[in-house]
Amino acid sequence: MKKILLIEDNPEVRENTQEILELEGYKVLTAENGKLGVKLAQKTALDLIICDIMMPELDGYGVLHILGKSPGTSTVPFIFLTAKTERADIRKGMGLGADDYLTKPFDGNELLTAIETRLKRHREAEEEAVFDIKDLDQFVQNKRAIAELKAISAEGRIQHFKTGEGIYWEGDEASALILVNSGKVKTYKTNPEEKKLITGIHCSGKYIGFNALITSSNYAESAVALEDSELYFIPRHKFFKLLYDSRDVANKFIRIISNNLKEKEEQMLHLAYNSVRQRAAEALVSLQKKGKKCGNISISREDLACMVGTAPESVIRALSDFKTEHLIDVKPHHIEVLNSTVLKKIAAIE
Repeated sequence: MKKILLIEDNPEVRENTQEILELEGYKVLTAENGKLGVKLAQKTALDLIICDIMMPELDGYGVLHILGKSPGTSTVPFIFLTAKTERADIRKGMGLGADDYLTKPFDGNELLTAIETRLKRHREAEEEAVFDIKDLDQFVQNKRAIAELKAISAEGRIQHFKTGEGIYWEGDEASALILVNSGKVKTYKTNPEEKKLITGIHCSGKYIGFNALITSSNYAESAVALEDSELYFIPRHKFFKLLYDSRDVANKFIRIISNNLKEKEEQMLHLAYNSVRQRAAEALVSLQKKGKKCGNISISREDLACMVGTAPESVIRALSDFKTEHLIDVKPHHIEVLNSTVLKKIAAIE
């Protein structure tokens, strides 16, 4: 059951709207002013927020501003409900990141249609984890955000990196948003003994290093070109301005960071509890999956060992076993997966 928060100071409007929503099968929480609404939103998992603009204590603009800055609430679809119809008010609300705007008086069909539309768009946006400048018009609803993203892209600088060339190093200051325009890049961490663990392989349309950029910290990993690559460097101050101005863009990067954290947690668990054979099988399946999106990925035995988190000799033994079992075909610069189903079972991938 979808959970909706209704923030409205008019008792009659609040009760009537709540009744319409509950008849449609939504679970409805209500608040009679902005302050109470913010407190409720911050401690409750919500699917959508409907909020009046003109309220005592804290108006709707203030509610949206506060919730838009919190990772826990910034991605929740937000609909303004108000009697104000001035274009300036509409522009102000949408500029702050509101997803829709309903004008009183409204009928039940208008309200339910707006809610269904926003929930559907939010669900579709969550299904797309990769943010690509080429796909802006499909995902960013705010036309000003589209224009500004295209503008900062045009102002960004292109840099070319040869195979094996470093892009940034662990401990460097993050100064720009980096988009892989073409080619492939690996990111990795190094321990005090100089042993490496590859944390990711990134191809066209992927961003690298933005966790450090967003948290204003130094890079926690290094990045090196796996092949000749072209990267887009978008200045830090322009990216931050866009994050603050566009709720759509901020939400997208929050989702990307969440997905990255989930992947890192799973990687650490597998390193701790899975055998070398399991981890090698998982790495091969992952490379095959990325290869379908990015094209053929040529990776050395040393790099594969860094993905698995073990010595090259151990990986070579695992590859030899997989070849004997007719699961892979080993070539000088490429490993072809012949039976991903069995490899998945070995890796215990659900």
